Amino acid sequence: MTIYEFEGKKPVIGKDCYIFDEATIIGDVTIGDGCYIGAGAVLRGDYGTIKIGEKTAIEDNCTIHARPGDICTIGNSVTLGHGAIIHNATIKDWVVIGMGAIVSDYATVGEWAAVGEGAVVKNKSEIPERAIAVGIPAKVIAETSEEYRKQWTHFKGIYNDLAAKRYPDGLKKIG
Repeated sequence: MTIYEFEGKKPVIGKDCYIFDEATIIGDVTIGDGCYIGAGAVLRGDYGTIKIGEKTAIEDNCTIHARPGDICTIGNSVTLGHGAIIHNATIKDWVVIGMGAIVSDYATVGEWAAVGEGAVVKNKSEIPERAIAVGIPAKVIAETSEEYRKQWTHFKGIYNDLAAKRYPDGLKKIG
């Protein structure tokens, strides 16, 4: 991993996290315990602040950034799919953001909500808790079910196991 101090601000990384060597973390970034940060992810706390809760998975090639003096908040047990962009937004606990989705400035995604692949949550939009939102711009089409929440609780355990045990013990660079 590449970690940068920026203007006296250093990233703070919790215990039992797994961060790929190809991930970049800059400045005012706090990452909670048990997180997974995939290859190519960029967390830029250069002129804003990024706060990430515990047991969150930020998959490959995600970008997280905040505006000057603002905070981009990612809750606990969140999954950000491959290539997602979160810019100066608030993502509550247990949210799933699909691959390639964008959540823009001052948007909020409520607890247990899901944003579909490639969706765009526009500036200052709000996706309510337990909502499923898809499209450009993202529109709510359904509510997450109890079955969905059980399934994602199970999937989160897989990423937590990857971060805390499987990658540290089993991933070996061979080239």
